[in-house]
Amino acid sequence: MTGHLPTIDSLEELEALVARRPGLYLRYSHGPDRDGEGPSKDYESGLELPGLSVTVLDAERWWTRPLRDWLARQVCKYAGLAEADEERRPWVLAGRVVARGPDHEPLLVDVEPVAWLSDALVEQARAHYHAVFDAGRDSTD
Repeated sequence: MTGHLPTIDSLEELEALVARRPGLYLRYSHGPDRDGEGPSKDYESGLELPGLSVTVLDAERWWTRPLRDWLARQVCKYAGLAEADEERRPWVLAGRVVARGPDHEPLLVDVEPVAWLSDALVEQARAHYHAVFDAGRDSTD
């Protein structure tokens, strides 16, 4: 499914890609080849989802901060999945949204792998996220 995917090594490169090519998503998993074996699963209910669960890389229209801030937040959102399972890696993909998952995340089919994200990019995103956001704050604070 993947052949050789390029690797994106910096937030600047990811920002340029997303600006140049709207409609991209991010997924933390064992990779496109393994994901091609079947759709995502909702582990709480045991139900098979109709597509792969992903995170949106395009900033929402209401987002008035820099795209880099949005991307750092999105990259960090599920980075813990890779920390819990070293075989999970972040990768960028395109596809067709067919539904929403239990956390309102898009579910994709007709997936086109685009690129891997490097560990260095994830670390850069984490540093940027903590520098520009009130990380960990919620509506009860």
